[in-house]
Amino acid sequence: MSFNPIGWFEIYVNDMDRATKFYEEVLKIKLEDMAMPGEDDGMQMKAFPGDYDKPGSTGALVKMKDAMVGPGGTLVYFVCEDCSVEESRVEAAGGKICQNKMSIGEHGFISIISDTEGNVIGLHSMQ
Repeated sequence: MSFNPIGWFEIYVNDMDRATKFYEEVLKIKLEDMAMPGEDDGMQMKAFPGDYDKPGSTGALVKMKDAMVGPGGTLVYFVCEDCSVEESRVEAAGGKICQNKMSIGEHGFISIISDTEGNVIGLHSMQ
């Protein structure tokens, strides 16, 4: 396979403003509002930055009726230069550290954190 098989991810949230602030502070990125097609059913989406013409994946925070939020969902890993840097911002941004940076051998390092909505996500780096 010559392409990244992950094409998209969604992180479901209850409080879009709070979740947006968390991800923008921890990852030092800017999320952008996404226009919703069709009827206004109260669904909100904020897109993570990305380039669809390059390898990798992008996705969005999603607030919608009946969406399951919190632990037990999909674990998404965000690529970092050194995951301890992003990990150091988690608690100040309102999240929790579930697993401090640890080695995964030749595959680098990971940190597992929880966002302000209770979603568990991973941070991955090679150093």
